Parts: sequence; structure tokens; C-alpha cells
Amino acid sequence: MAFKFERLEVWQLSIDFAHDMVKISNKLPPEYKYSLADQLRRAAISIPTNIAEGTGRETPKNQANFYRIAKGSAYEVVSLLVLTEKFGLIRRSDYEGHYNMANRIAAMLSGLIKSHSG
Repeated sequence: MAFKFERLEVWQLSIDFAHDMVKISNKLPPEYKYSLADQLRRAAISIPTNIAEGTGRETPKNQANFYRIAKGSAYEVVSLLVLTEKFGLIRRSDYEGHYNMANRIAAMLSGLIKSHSG
């Protein structure tokens, strides 16, 4: 038996995405540990956790609000990825793959928001 959110493709993708972002943050040099790495980790983990929390809410309006927060976190991760790439901390090809995944997750969240906004 699974929770409802576990069946959502966007949640599954965001779990994989968060896993990748935590791996990136763990490899950042020590001088970025308490700034860029922590922020990247928090923002990435926020995506699937807000999807899960939203799915558990009683009203479509409350659900949509948590999906909006998750989408905002996806945008935040993109900004942090831009910085990691500009600082030369990740390869351009890796950046592009992660960017595309964030874009896909944000688009799927937009669909969830629209379907719960009435």
C-alpha cells in the first residue's frame, strides 16, 4: 500500500532530483558548505516534501498552495544551479540535464496547480 503522493510521477521525479541535488551539494568545496550547499539541499528537498504535504491537505485550494511552494523551490534550485555552474563547480552538461529536469518538474507542478485551482 502506498500513500497517494507516492503514485504521482512528479513526486517520484522530484525525489530523484532532490537525491541528485544532495549529491551535488555534498561534493561542493568546504567554503560553500554553509551557503550554496545548504541552500541547494534545502530547496531541493522542499520540492517532494511540499508535494507530499499538499496531497495530504483536505481542500483543493490548500493542495494547490503546497504545489505552488514546491514549484517555487524548483525555481530556487535553478538559480542555485546557475551559480554552481558559473562558479565552475559543475559541468555545463550536468547543469543542462538538471535544468531540464527542474523545468519538467515545474511544468508538471503547474498542471497540478491548475487542476486544483478550480
